[in-house]
Amino acid sequence: MPAPLQRPREALRRIPRSTRAPLVWAFLYFFFLLTGYYVLRPVRDAMGASADVAAVFPTSAIAWFGARGIDLGDFTLQVLFTGTFVAMVVLQPLYGALVSRVPRRVFLPVVYLLFIACLVGFYFAFDSGLPGRGAAFFVFVAVFNLFAVAVFWSFMADVFADHEARAVYGYIGAGGTLGGLLGPELTGLLVGSLGVANMLLISAGFLGLCVLCILMLWPHAGRRTRAAGDAETIGGSVLAGLRLVAREPLLRAIAMLMFFGVGVGTLLYNEQAAIVRALAADDAVAAVTFYSRLDRYINWLVLVIQVLLTRRLLARFGVAKVLLIPAVAVLGGYALLAASPLPILVAIVQVATRAGEFSLGKPARETIYTRVAPEWRYKAKAAIDTVVYRGGDLTFVWLHKALALGGSHVVFGVGFLVAAAMTLGAWRVGREQAKLPA
Repeated sequence: MPAPLQRPREALRRIPRSTRAPLVWAFLYFFFLLTGYYVLRPVRDAMGASADVAAVFPTSAIAWFGARGIDLGDFTLQVLFTGTFVAMVVLQPLYGALVSRVPRRVFLPVVYLLFIACLVGFYFAFDSGLPGRGAAFFVFVAVFNLFAVAVFWSFMADVFADHEARAVYGYIGAGGTLGGLLGPELTGLLVGSLGVANMLLISAGFLGLCVLCILMLWPHAGRRTRAAGDAETIGGSVLAGLRLVAREPLLRAIAMLMFFGVGVGTLLYNEQAAIVRALAADDAVAAVTFYSRLDRYINWLVLVIQVLLTRRLLARFGVAKVLLIPAVAVLGGYALLAASPLPILVAIVQVATRAGEFSLGKPARETIYTRVAPEWRYKAKAAIDTVVYRGGDLTFVWLHKALALGGSHVVFGVGFLVAAAMTLGAWRVGREQAKLPA
C-alpha cells in the first residue's frame, strides 16, 4: 500500500477503542447532514439566480416595489441575504431559549425534527408552484445550514475531549466532505425524473438519519458531561450567547475571524458570479458546469487534506499555527488578484479559500470549544455561527455592489485589506485560546 494511504490507517489504529465507536457515529452523522444539505443547495442556488421573479418573491412584494420604480430582480441576492440576516436575528433568541430551558438530549433531536417538518412544508410549496417560495426557501436553507452545523459541532465538543478532538476531527470533517460530494450527485441524477419537490423529501430522510446518530452518540456525550460535572440543562438568559461574545476576549476574536472570513468569501463569490455572467451570459449550461466543477475540485481537495494532513498539523503545530495557514493563503490570493484579476486565477483562489476553511480553519476553531463551558459551546458559538456569520454576509454583499462600480481591481484591493483583518483575527484567536486550560 502506498505510504500516503498507510499513514491515516496507522493513525486510526492508534485511536483508543473507546473513541472508535463515537468516531464512526460522528462520521456518519456529518456525512448524512451534509449530504442532506448539498441535496438542497442546488435548489437554493437556482432560486437565487432565477430570472422568474414571481417564483422567488411574493406577488405583493413585487407589486409594492414595482409601484416605487424598483425592480426586485436587480437586487435578488442583496434582498435574499438581507432577509437571511433578519431571520437569524429573530431566531437567535428563540434558539437561546430552547438551549436554556430544555435538556440537550431533548433539544438536539427537536432541532432536526423542526427542520424535517419545514422541508415537508416546502415540498407542498414547490409541488403546487406557490409564488414567493424561492425567497422563503433560500432563507430557510441558509438558516438550516448554519444552525444544523453549529449544533453538530457543539455536540461533538460534548462527545470528545480536546486531545480526542485533535485526533478525530479531521476524519469527522472528511465524512462531511464525502456528503458534500454525494449530495450534488444525487440531485443531478434524480431531479430530472423525480422533480424538485421530491428532492426535499430525500433531504428530509437524511436528516432523519442524523437523529438516529444523535441517539447513538448521546450515551458517549452523557458520560463526558457527567465526568466534567456539566449540567444537562444549560440555563441562563436567552441572549447570553451575544453577551458572552461581547464580554470574552477569545469569543470576540473568533467573531472577528468569522466576520472578516465571511467577508473575503462573499466578495470573492460575488465577483466570481459577475465574471461568470459576463463570460456565459447566454449559456446557462456553461455557467452551471463551471460551478459544479468548482465544487467538485473544492470537495476533493478538502477530502485529501482532511484525511492526510489535518490531524497531523493540529497534533504537531497546534490550533494557533493551523488557523494562520488558510488566513495567510487567502491574503496571498487576494494580493495576486488585486494585481491581476484573471478569471482562472479567481477560480483558483476560490478553490484554495474554501478548501482551506473547510479542511483546516473550521476543524481548528472547533477544537477550541472542547475546552470551554457548555454555555460557550451552545450559546456563544451559535451566536457567532449565525448572527455574526450572516451579518458578515449582509455587510459584504452590499459592499460588493458599491465596489463593483470601480471594477475588479478595486474589489480585490479592498478584499486584500479584509483578508489582512481576517489574518489578524486568526492571530488573536491563537493567542487567546492558548490561555485556556489544557
